[in-house]
Amino acid sequence: MRILVTGGAGFIGSQFVRAALLGELSCGTGARITVLDNLTYSGNEMNLAPVAGHQGLVFVRGDIRDPAAVDEVMAGQDAVVHFAAESHVDRSIADASPFVTTNVLGTQVLLDAALRHKVGRFVHVSTDEVYGSIAEGSWREDTPLSPNSPYAASKAGSDLVALSYHRTHGLDVTVTRCSNNYGRYHFPEKMIPLFVTRLLDGGSVPLYGDGRNVRDWLHVSDHCRGIDLVLRRGRPGEVYHIGGGTELSNRELTERLLAACGAGRDRIRHVADRKGHDLRYSLDTSKIRNELGYEPLTGFDEGLADTVAWYRDNRQWWEPLTARAELPA
Repeated sequence: MRILVTGGAGFIGSQFVRAALLGELSCGTGARITVLDNLTYSGNEMNLAPVAGHQGLVFVRGDIRDPAAVDEVMAGQDAVVHFAAESHVDRSIADASPFVTTNVLGTQVLLDAALRHKVGRFVHVSTDEVYGSIAEGSWREDTPLSPNSPYAASKAGSDLVALSYHRTHGLDVTVTRCSNNYGRYHFPEKMIPLFVTRLLDGGSVPLYGDGRNVRDWLHVSDHCRGIDLVLRRGRPGEVYHIGGGTELSNRELTERLLAACGAGRDRIRHVADRKGHDLRYSLDTSKIRNELGYEPLTGFDEGLADTVAWYRDNRQWWEPLTARAELPA
């Protein structure tokens, strides 16, 4: 199978590429994977170092908003797994324009090229944030979208554009929506890698508001296993939820990170809450479990311990990235 992976030098995309080429995902058997990544501030070709010499890997630097670049790499592909996106909520609050152009327009450029080249399957990777906030219970795949941040709105828009290409043109599109990912190679701007790197450096960690906001945590390897199942066996035009099954408030997660890094509560710095901060996300994952047999394999305690150990042992990877991870003033 010839697979185009957009954003394949990012956190989740690079995990998918590494796992596929190293035989951990079924889609990787005999696959030729072309990575298209623009290497913006959070993209890092070093994330692909473990498979850099693999004969099945082709790396192309390019922007998904560039029709000519996309058309060139799309030719001859059997499938697309579309990870490329601007994804940091705080950055979207400061400046929404790259989120709209990359996440919505970039997705449309890819879909047009996939249609022209008669690509067999297009997997669009999205997020639980498109639903907004839920006080209790869990969202089903048919829950109406109600995004609250510019980032989430741009992803909701891209989801709808992707699904429209199935309904209008018959393109074999599937959409996955995941909960919060964590694991190795995570750019140090999101909560877990930000907190871990700051704690390892002896610094403090910024906890938004009262820390009551709840998220479900999904190990990145389990997320990619779910995507592999959808790529191979998902029904065209369908949405699939991929979750980890561990709900924690930000305060509870902070306590676990402090313990894992051997730090005390004096290292917590309370900061003003994020604008429009969603209180809770929760996905009903029964569809992918029942249809495709998905089950998360990495327990949160095990996954968190591995993640902290990896950052402790790989300073040479994250230390050069910390300046880039700082939010614009």
